[in-house]
Amino acid sequence: MRNIAWALVIAVLACGLSGCIGAPIELTPQTEQRLRAQPPIRFLLTFDDGPSASSFWNPSLDVLDALAHNPVQPGIKAVFFVQTRAPRAGDSDIGRSVMHREQREGHVLGFHTATHWHTNHRFLDPDELEQSLVNGGADIAAIAGAAPTLVRPPFWSYDRRTFAAYQRHGMHVLLTDLSANDGKVWGFTASPRRRINMVRQLSEVRERIAAGQMPVVDGVIPVVVTFHDLNRYTARHAREYLQILLDSARATGVRTDAKPFYDDRQALERAAMARTVREAGQPVRLPGLWNWIWDSNAH
Repeated sequence: MRNIAWALVIAVLACGLSGCIGAPIELTPQTEQRLRAQPPIRFLLTFDDGPSASSFWNPSLDVLDALAHNPVQPGIKAVFFVQTRAPRAGDSDIGRSVMHREQREGHVLGFHTATHWHTNHRFLDPDELEQSLVNGGADIAAIAGAAPTLVRPPFWSYDRRTFAAYQRHGMHVLLTDLSANDGKVWGFTASPRRRINMVRQLSEVRERIAAGQMPVVDGVIPVVVTFHDLNRYTARHAREYLQILLDSARATGVRTDAKPFYDDRQALERAAMARTVREAGQPVRLPGLWNWIWDSNAH
Protein backbone atom coordinates (compact mmCIF):
# COMPACT_ATOMS: atom_id res chain seq x y z
CA MET A 1 0.00 0.00 0.00
CA ARG A 2 2.83 2.35 0.84
CA ASN A 3 4.48 1.74 -2.54
CA ILE A 4 1.20 2.37 -4.33
CA ALA A 5 0.70 5.64 -2.44
CA TRP A 6 4.19 6.81 -3.31
CA ALA A 7 3.71 5.88 -6.95
CA LEU A 8 0.57 8.00 -7.01
CA VAL A 9 2.36 10.91 -5.37
CA ILE A 10 5.17 10.77 -7.90
CA ALA A 11 2.70 10.56 -10.78
CA VAL A 12 0.81 13.64 -9.59
CA LEU A 13 4.00 15.62 -9.06
CA ALA A 14 5.27 14.64 -12.49
CA CYS A 15 1.97 15.75 -13.95
CA GLY A 16 2.30 19.13 -12.22
CA LEU A 17 5.83 19.61 -13.45
CA SER A 18 4.79 18.78 -17.00
CA GLY A 19 2.36 21.70 -16.94
CA CYS A 20 -1.03 19.94 -16.85
CA ILE A 21 -2.84 22.75 -15.02
CA GLY A 22 -6.45 23.35 -15.93
CA ALA A 23 -7.83 26.69 -17.07
CA PRO A 24 -9.28 29.01 -14.40
CA ILE A 25 -13.00 28.72 -13.67
CA GLU A 26 -14.84 31.43 -15.55
CA LEU A 27 -16.18 34.31 -13.44
CA THR A 28 -19.91 34.47 -14.10
CA PRO A 29 -22.09 37.55 -13.46
CA GLN A 30 -23.91 35.61 -10.74
CA THR A 31 -20.68 34.76 -8.94
CA GLU A 32 -19.45 38.34 -9.33
CA GLN A 33 -22.66 39.61 -7.72
CA ARG A 34 -22.35 37.16 -4.82
CA LEU A 35 -18.74 38.19 -4.21
CA ARG A 36 -19.86 41.77 -3.55
CA ALA A 37 -21.72 40.54 -0.47
CA GLN A 38 -18.59 38.88 0.95
CA PRO A 39 -15.76 40.51 2.94
CA PRO A 40 -12.33 40.89 1.32
CA ILE A 41 -9.73 38.16 1.60
CA ARG A 42 -6.37 38.18 3.32
CA PHE A 43 -3.65 35.71 2.36
CA LEU A 44 -2.41 33.57 5.24
CA LEU A 45 1.08 32.43 4.28
CA THR A 46 2.49 29.12 5.50
CA PHE A 47 5.85 27.44 4.89
CA ASP A 48 6.60 23.73 5.25
CA ASP A 49 9.71 21.59 5.82
CA GLY A 50 12.12 24.20 7.20
CA PRO A 51 14.11 25.62 8.73
CA SER A 52 17.05 25.20 6.40
CA ALA A 53 20.30 24.14 8.03
CA SER A 54 22.38 25.38 5.11
CA SER A 55 25.41 27.52 5.87
CA PHE A 56 25.60 28.57 2.20
CA TRP A 57 22.84 30.89 1.04
CA ASN A 58 20.22 29.73 3.51
CA PRO A 59 16.81 29.86 1.77
CA SER A 60 14.83 30.13 5.01
CA LEU A 61 16.69 33.31 5.87
CA ASP A 62 16.02 34.69 2.39
CA VAL A 63 12.30 34.02 2.87
CA LEU A 64 12.36 35.83 6.21
CA ASP A 65 14.12 38.78 4.61
CA ALA A 66 11.52 38.90 1.84
CA LEU A 67 8.62 38.84 4.28
CA ALA A 68 10.16 41.62 6.33
CA HIS A 69 11.20 43.80 3.38
CA ASN A 70 9.18 43.81 0.17
CA PRO A 71 7.34 46.40 -1.95
CA VAL A 72 3.92 44.84 -1.39
CA GLN A 73 3.52 44.90 2.40
CA PRO A 74 6.57 45.04 4.67
CA GLY A 75 6.47 43.08 7.90
CA ILE A 76 4.38 40.11 6.73
CA LYS A 77 3.94 37.33 9.30
CA ALA A 78 3.62 33.65 8.39
CA VAL A 79 3.20 30.20 9.93
CA PHE A 80 6.30 28.03 9.66
CA PHE A 81 5.62 24.29 10.01
CA VAL A 82 9.00 23.05 11.14
CA GLN A 83 10.91 19.76 11.22
CA THR A 84 12.55 19.92 14.63
CA ARG A 85 14.54 16.66 14.54
CA ALA A 86 15.63 16.57 10.89
CA PRO A 87 19.41 17.09 10.59
CA ARG A 88 19.04 19.25 7.47
CA ALA A 89 16.39 21.33 9.22
CA GLY A 90 15.66 22.03 12.88
CA ASP A 91 18.06 19.51 14.41
CA SER A 92 21.06 21.74 13.80
CA ASP A 93 22.55 24.87 15.29
CA ILE A 94 21.71 26.86 12.16
CA GLY A 95 18.18 25.49 12.00
CA ARG A 96 17.52 26.33 15.63
CA SER A 97 18.87 29.85 15.11
CA VAL A 98 16.46 30.29 12.18
CA MET A 99 13.53 29.16 14.35
CA HIS A 100 14.60 31.62 17.05
CA ARG A 101 14.57 34.38 14.45
CA GLU A 102 11.13 33.31 13.21
CA GLN A 103 9.80 33.51 16.75
CA ARG A 104 11.57 36.80 17.46
CA GLU A 105 10.18 38.44 14.33
CA GLY A 106 6.57 37.59 15.15
CA HIS A 107 5.95 34.49 13.05
CA VAL A 108 4.15 31.38 14.29
CA LEU A 109 5.93 28.05 14.73
CA GLY A 110 3.77 25.06 13.90
CA PHE A 111 4.59 21.36 14.04
CA HIS A 112 5.45 19.38 10.92
CA THR A 113 7.75 16.53 11.95
CA ALA A 114 10.08 15.47 14.76
CA THR A 115 11.51 12.45 12.98
CA HIS A 116 14.85 12.11 11.22
CA TRP A 117 13.11 12.20 7.84
CA HIS A 118 10.02 13.84 6.38
CA THR A 119 7.93 10.88 7.52
CA ASN A 120 4.21 10.39 6.91
CA HIS A 121 2.65 10.22 10.40
CA ARG A 122 0.25 7.48 9.23
CA PHE A 123 3.27 5.21 8.69
CA LEU A 124 4.44 5.60 12.32
CA ASP A 125 3.31 3.10 14.91
CA PRO A 126 1.48 4.58 17.94
CA ASP A 127 4.59 4.76 20.13
CA GLU A 128 6.66 6.39 17.38
CA LEU A 129 3.95 8.94 16.67
CA GLU A 130 3.54 9.74 20.36
CA GLN A 131 7.28 10.22 20.82
CA SER A 132 7.41 12.44 17.74
CA LEU A 133 4.63 14.66 19.05
CA VAL A 134 6.22 14.85 22.50
CA ASN A 135 9.62 15.72 21.04
CA GLY A 136 8.29 18.23 18.54
CA GLY A 137 6.11 19.96 21.11
CA ALA A 138 9.02 20.27 23.52
CA ASP A 139 11.38 21.50 20.80
CA ILE A 140 9.00 24.26 19.74
CA ALA A 141 8.09 25.18 23.32
CA ALA A 142 11.78 25.66 24.10
CA ILE A 143 11.88 28.37 21.43
CA ALA A 144 8.37 29.84 21.42
CA GLY A 145 7.67 29.55 25.14
CA ALA A 146 4.57 27.43 24.52
CA ALA A 147 3.72 24.17 22.81
CA PRO A 148 2.49 24.45 19.21
CA THR A 149 -1.25 24.65 18.56
CA LEU A 150 -1.01 24.09 14.80
CA VAL A 151 0.10 20.99 12.90
CA ARG A 152 0.54 20.41 9.18
CA PRO A 153 0.70 16.64 8.58
CA PRO A 154 3.43 15.71 6.07
CA PHE A 155 1.95 15.19 2.61
CA TRP A 156 -1.38 16.49 4.05
CA SER A 157 -1.91 12.90 5.19
CA TYR A 158 -3.78 12.04 8.38
CA ASP A 159 -6.38 9.56 9.58
CA ARG A 160 -8.57 9.18 12.66
CA ARG A 161 -5.71 7.72 14.69
CA THR A 162 -3.19 10.47 13.95
CA PHE A 163 -5.88 13.16 14.22
CA ALA A 164 -6.77 11.93 17.72
CA ALA A 165 -3.10 11.98 18.66
CA TYR A 166 -2.81 15.60 17.52
CA GLN A 167 -5.81 16.53 19.60
CA ARG A 168 -4.38 14.90 22.72
CA HIS A 169 -1.38 17.21 22.34
CA GLY A 170 -3.50 20.31 21.73
CA MET A 171 -2.55 20.50 18.05
CA HIS A 172 -5.02 21.46 15.33
CA VAL A 173 -4.66 20.45 11.68
CA LEU A 174 -4.24 23.34 9.24
CA LEU A 175 -4.42 22.36 5.58
CA THR A 176 -4.37 24.81 2.67
CA ASP A 177 -6.40 26.53 -0.04
CA LEU A 178 -3.55 27.34 -2.44
CA SER A 179 -0.27 25.52 -2.99
CA ALA A 180 2.74 26.79 -4.91
CA ASN A 181 3.56 23.18 -5.85
CA ASP A 182 7.15 23.98 -4.89
CA GLY A 183 7.96 20.91 -2.81
CA LYS A 184 11.26 19.36 -3.82
CA VAL A 185 11.05 16.50 -6.31
CA TRP A 186 14.39 14.73 -6.79
CA GLY A 187 16.21 18.06 -6.82
CA PHE A 188 13.76 19.79 -9.24
CA THR A 189 12.72 22.99 -7.52
CA ALA A 190 11.48 25.35 -10.25
CA SER A 191 7.84 26.28 -10.83
CA PRO A 192 7.57 27.39 -14.47
CA ARG A 193 3.77 27.77 -14.41
CA ARG A 194 3.49 29.41 -11.02
CA ARG A 195 1.15 32.19 -12.20
CA ILE A 196 -1.47 30.08 -13.96
CA ASN A 197 -1.29 27.60 -11.09
CA MET A 198 -2.22 30.26 -8.55
CA VAL A 199 -4.91 31.75 -10.77
CA ARG A 200 -6.50 28.35 -11.32
CA GLN A 201 -6.49 27.45 -7.64
CA LEU A 202 -7.78 30.84 -6.53
CA SER A 203 -10.62 30.64 -9.06
CA GLU A 204 -11.72 27.45 -7.29
CA VAL A 205 -11.48 29.11 -3.88
CA ARG A 206 -13.44 32.09 -5.24
CA GLU A 207 -16.43 29.83 -5.86
CA ARG A 208 -16.43 28.80 -2.19
CA ILE A 209 -16.11 32.43 -1.12
CA ALA A 210 -19.04 33.48 -3.29
CA ALA A 211 -21.12 30.64 -1.82
CA GLY A 212 -20.41 31.87 1.71
CA GLN A 213 -18.49 28.72 2.63
CA MET A 214 -15.33 30.43 3.95
CA PRO A 215 -15.14 31.67 7.57
CA VAL A 216 -14.76 35.37 8.31
CA VAL A 217 -12.22 36.36 10.97
CA ASP A 218 -11.70 39.96 12.09
CA GLY A 219 -13.64 41.21 9.07
CA VAL A 220 -11.65 39.33 6.42
CA ILE A 221 -11.65 35.86 4.86
CA PRO A 222 -8.33 34.06 5.50
CA VAL A 223 -7.05 32.21 2.42
CA VAL A 224 -4.28 29.78 3.32
CA VAL A 225 -1.29 29.56 0.96
CA THR A 226 1.50 26.98 1.18
CA PHE A 227 5.16 27.32 0.18
CA HIS A 228 8.37 25.49 1.16
CA ASP A 229 11.16 27.57 2.67
CA LEU A 230 13.73 24.82 1.99
CA ASN A 231 13.26 25.49 -1.72
CA ARG A 232 15.88 27.93 -3.03
CA TYR A 233 13.72 28.71 -6.06
CA THR A 234 10.93 29.80 -3.74
CA ALA A 235 13.39 31.85 -1.70
CA ARG A 236 14.71 33.62 -4.81
CA HIS A 237 11.18 34.38 -6.00
CA ALA A 238 9.52 35.07 -2.64
CA ARG A 239 8.81 38.73 -3.38
CA GLU A 240 7.52 37.81 -6.83
CA TYR A 241 5.17 35.25 -5.30
CA LEU A 242 3.65 37.98 -3.13
CA GLN A 243 2.86 40.00 -6.25
CA ILE A 244 1.59 36.89 -8.05
CA LEU A 245 -0.96 36.36 -5.28
CA LEU A 246 -2.23 39.92 -5.64
CA ASP A 247 -2.30 39.60 -9.44
CA SER A 248 -4.19 36.31 -9.12
CA ALA A 249 -6.81 37.96 -6.93
CA ARG A 250 -7.36 40.66 -9.52
CA ALA A 251 -7.45 38.11 -12.35
CA THR A 252 -10.12 36.05 -10.59
CA GLY A 253 -12.25 38.95 -9.37
CA VAL A 254 -11.47 38.40 -5.69
CA ARG A 255 -11.24 41.53 -3.54
CA THR A 256 -8.27 41.75 -1.15
CA ASP A 257 -8.18 43.71 2.08
CA ALA A 258 -6.23 46.95 2.37
CA LYS A 259 -3.70 44.73 4.14
CA PRO A 260 -3.64 41.69 1.84
CA PHE A 261 -1.29 39.75 4.15
CA TYR A 262 -1.14 39.23 7.91
CA ASP A 263 1.30 41.47 9.78
CA ASP A 264 0.25 40.69 13.37
CA ARG A 265 0.98 37.38 15.10
CA GLN A 266 -2.20 37.32 17.20
CA ALA A 267 -4.42 38.05 14.21
CA LEU A 268 -2.53 35.40 12.27
CA GLU A 269 -3.11 32.83 15.02
CA ARG A 270 -6.83 33.63 15.22
CA ALA A 271 -7.20 33.26 11.48
CA ALA A 272 -5.22 30.03 11.35
CA MET A 273 -7.25 28.47 14.17
CA ALA A 274 -10.49 29.38 12.39
CA ARG A 275 -9.30 27.48 9.32
CA THR A 276 -8.28 24.28 11.12
CA VAL A 277 -10.02 20.93 10.65
CA ARG A 278 -12.52 20.39 13.47
CA GLU A 279 -13.16 16.65 13.17
CA ALA A 280 -11.25 13.74 11.68
CA GLY A 281 -14.10 12.90 9.33
CA GLN A 282 -14.72 16.47 8.22
CA PRO A 283 -14.73 16.77 4.42
CA VAL A 284 -11.71 18.78 3.29
CA ARG A 285 -10.49 20.22 0.01
CA LEU A 286 -6.89 20.24 -1.07
CA PRO A 287 -5.32 21.59 -4.28
CA GLY A 288 -4.82 19.21 -7.16
CA LEU A 289 -5.34 15.48 -6.61
CA TRP A 290 -4.24 15.24 -2.99
CA ASN A 291 -7.76 14.45 -1.78
CA TRP A 292 -7.89 11.48 -4.12
CA ILE A 293 -4.42 10.25 -3.13
CA TRP A 294 -5.10 10.16 0.59
CA ASP A 295 -8.88 9.74 0.45
CA SER A 296 -9.10 12.83 2.69
CA ASN A 297 -12.89 12.89 2.61
CA ALA A 298 -13.07 9.43 4.18
CA HIS A 299 -10.91 10.03 7.26
